[in-house]
Amino acid sequence: MLKITVTPAQASKEATKTYEVLTDQEGLKLNGEEFSWDLLQLQDNSYHIIHNNKTFQVEILKADYITKTFTLQINGHLYTVNSEDKMDLLLKRLGMDNVNQNKVNDVKAPMPGLILSVNVNEGDEVKKGDILMILEAMKMENALKCPADGKVKAVKVKQGQNVEKNQLLILFE
Repeated sequence: MLKITVTPAQASKEATKTYEVLTDQEGLKLNGEEFSWDLLQLQDNSYHIIHNNKTFQVEILKADYITKTFTLQINGHLYTVNSEDKMDLLLKRLGMDNVNQNKVNDVKAPMPGLILSVNVNEGDEVKKGDILMILEAMKMENALKCPADGKVKAVKVKQGQNVEKNQLLILFE
């Protein structure tokens, strides 16, 4: 599933619309309803679309694949499109949706569980992606990774300790 938020460039915030897009063996569904279209790529970032006997000229003006934000020109009108895939939605539901921020102040437990190992100490320099600790939850081991480069100010938990969701685990300088 994909969640898409579309904001017209010249409109108020109320004009923003959110859609759920699902593809399966039956085809494409938009907000739970069948969606059919004809799509023809004209150039690298230019498309011709026919939907419900209407034609649309679509040009991708800007694409940021890290933030999943796109600027489209559709029939001469500008739109900003933000997308979230099933992994983004899961991370948001677990409270881990802010991992792309540059400045990291702390790491909190994404779910209740047991700390199996702590791989960092106070004063350690860590890099984005380093495994900080292993949290066992629902009989699964979850590697908690560092969301950005930084220096560990304090480790607030120990191996063998039970933690609750959103409990502070590590502070960064």
